[in-house]
Amino acid sequence: MSLIITSPLRGWATTLDSVPDPVFAKRMMGDGVAIQPLDDTIVAPFDGEVVTLHDAGHAISLRSAEGAEILIHVGLDTVMLKGEGFTPLVAIGDTVSRGDPLIRFDLDAVALAATSLITPVIVTNAETFAISRRTVDCAIGACEALMTLVPVQAETRRRSDDGTVVEQAVTLSLPHGIHARPAARIGETARAFEAEVHLLNGDKRGDARSTVALLALGTGFGDEVVVQARGGDAEAALAAIVALLATDMGEGALAATSITTPVPASAGQVLRAGQIGGVIASPGLAMGPAARLQQAEIAVARDGSGPAGERAALLAARGDVRGQIAKRADSADGSVAAVMHAHLALIDDPELLAGAEKRIAEGRSAGFAWRGAIHDQVDAIRATGNTHLIERIDDLIDIERQLLSTLTNTPLGSSAIPAGAIVVAEDLLPSQLVTLAAAKPAGICLARGGPTSHVAILCAGMGLPALVAVGDALDAVADGAPLLLDAEMGHLTVAPSPADSEAFTARLAKRDARREAARAAARDACQTGDGTRIEIFANIGTVEDALLAAAQGAEGSGLVRSEFLFLDRETAPSEDEQQAAYQGIANALLGKPVIIRLLDIGGDKPAAYIPIAQEENPALGQRGIRVALARPDLLETQLRAILRVEPVGQCKIMIPMVASIDELRQVRALVDRLRGEMGIATPIEVGVMVETPAAAMTADLLAAEADFLSIGTNDLTQYVLAMDRGNPAVAAGVDAMHPAVLRMIGETCRLATARGRWVGVCGGLASDPAALPILIGLGVTELSAVPGFVAEAKQIVRGLTLIEARAHAELALQCKSAAEIRALARAFEETRR
Repeated sequence: MSLIITSPLRGWATTLDSVPDPVFAKRMMGDGVAIQPLDDTIVAPFDGEVVTLHDAGHAISLRSAEGAEILIHVGLDTVMLKGEGFTPLVAIGDTVSRGDPLIRFDLDAVALAATSLITPVIVTNAETFAISRRTVDCAIGACEALMTLVPVQAETRRRSDDGTVVEQAVTLSLPHGIHARPAARIGETARAFEAEVHLLNGDKRGDARSTVALLALGTGFGDEVVVQARGGDAEAALAAIVALLATDMGEGALAATSITTPVPASAGQVLRAGQIGGVIASPGLAMGPAARLQQAEIAVARDGSGPAGERAALLAARGDVRGQIAKRADSADGSVAAVMHAHLALIDDPELLAGAEKRIAEGRSAGFAWRGAIHDQVDAIRATGNTHLIERIDDLIDIERQLLSTLTNTPLGSSAIPAGAIVVAEDLLPSQLVTLAAAKPAGICLARGGPTSHVAILCAGMGLPALVAVGDALDAVADGAPLLLDAEMGHLTVAPSPADSEAFTARLAKRDARREAARAAARDACQTGDGTRIEIFANIGTVEDALLAAAQGAEGSGLVRSEFLFLDRETAPSEDEQQAAYQGIANALLGKPVIIRLLDIGGDKPAAYIPIAQEENPALGQRGIRVALARPDLLETQLRAILRVEPVGQCKIMIPMVASIDELRQVRALVDRLRGEMGIATPIEVGVMVETPAAAMTADLLAAEADFLSIGTNDLTQYVLAMDRGNPAVAAGVDAMHPAVLRMIGETCRLATARGRWVGVCGGLASDPAALPILIGLGVTELSAVPGFVAEAKQIVRGLTLIEARAHAELALQCKSAAEIRALARAFEETRR
């Protein structure tokens, strides 16, 4: 007679192979199914009796009337939490009915503190019951059928003993007593012998082969247990079990790296001993020794030796530095070249030179005068209170240090980083990163910095994993200490255990293999496994970016950041200059679609020739299309330049920061007028960026008149969550996987699709591997990622079906936090591997 085991909670059902713990994955405790939870309550999977309930509240086992024994283990390494976050609702010996609540747990807190939330549901007496059917790789609700068990014939054990029992007492060294993992090890060892082996703790007795029986012993650290063995090889079995129990089975190392109280993940927080949270500046994984970078102090004399000599020294050093920067710019491309050109603009800034010369005339040294001029500008920027602008202070400090280093012959000390190391520093300047990149470090970890700084942009362009805003906890990391940099989950592990390192190495190997396969198929068209066409585009800013994107197999550009032509200069670019730049990008993409975002100036991207009065909150002031409509001369020039690109129609127009349909209508009318004046009969597509909640909630109104909608998740996230993504104090909470943001994206897709318009994503979420299945499930049909991620994005999409992506997205929308959604995404990803 079969027995149906129902799911003890709502979530995503998967195989034990996806559990990142060999005890479960190798079925050392028995066979079963794992569930990635989406609810906070464990319920009874059948009518039966509570056999064991661990003191930590994280694990419970039940026995059915038929004798089937099932263990439910909430999360991995959750025993280390010592009950924090868990509330048992039953007691040992209670009789329960299917669906009765057993344990309630704090989903967010446990997810952040545990190794994983994945919850194995194990048949622990596999010698009596086998699984004939199981439900995996799908969403499942509490009390829905999970496994079907059938009884098996008991195997008669051979005995060649005289009934003599041998025994020995041993004191437990296990930090948390015999819980699931040690029980599995004991059972595995016992099954290697024919002898019957039992453990005794006081008046409790348990079969060493039975996980449930061992858990029911209720042991703790320092308890004395008696091991009894009987059978032909009893002496050998006794010796093996006693030897195992005399060790901590590796649990001591786990306990040493675990916290006792769950805490929210946040930049600068110690998530557990040896693990520090940070803000992801550039995604990826890296492992290697810490290479601590010390900033060299550059001392300068206050007084000079005469204005003429000091001025000559300043100009000579300025010329040398300018030459070095220009050389870097000429030899680089993409984001590196863009940052170097920004530095050229700073070194050429007449105000900086005038400020320094004024101080030299007052008798100061060249170095003192230059430092003073730089810090005048730094103070002015700080006074604005704009966190995005404040991040650009690093560029000024960079220019200051480069020139002072040349003036004083002081080495900046950034050349001793070994290849494969993880650079650890208080902060890093753009020029230092460019220099360090030649040494091929594995990753970057900074105590300060922000996710939109030039260093962050450079790391992303280089494909260099980076965490910023890690905080003072980074000071304790010793030079040479082994590190695991997880810029996917946002934390740094210091001095990892062998098990942590092995698991991390496996993640790296899998990632490398996937990337290699992705590169091999990069130029193939992209569609899901069941044939749904998904376009994979690239975000670009220069012709070099476009060439890289084309090489990665990009099917076009979903976002050309046209502001790169307008920033760091004294006057706006001419129509001819713009046309040449856009034409170069169009040529590099060989006729594929090119979506050019109109001038996106204001807020964190000021232009000297577009005066904007000081604003209390620049993010909510003059920026994006608001600035362009206020300067019709600039807008018309840009539109004419776009319309001149050949072939006509390859370039599409996208309007940034739309909040009302009137903004779309004004731009559309201007495009139509200019087409008439220029004699262009070909229709030009005009779309909108969905970056404001207003645009998301009126997507149906916009879709009635726009040709397409593209979601900018970076700004949409900060506006939905009311968190400035450039503010380190809240940056850790600015996660586009927040359920509120995903619901906005889903609603945008629903409203626009009903009007027959496609929806893309061109924000940072389109470059997040964990997010792609959810975005596709929500209805997104175009993804525009950073160029280096294009091939991998295609590979991820090809491994999906639309049906499973929709089911996955539906589960995500029901989650309560970004942490819960990312846990769900990790579980989903494991099922695809």
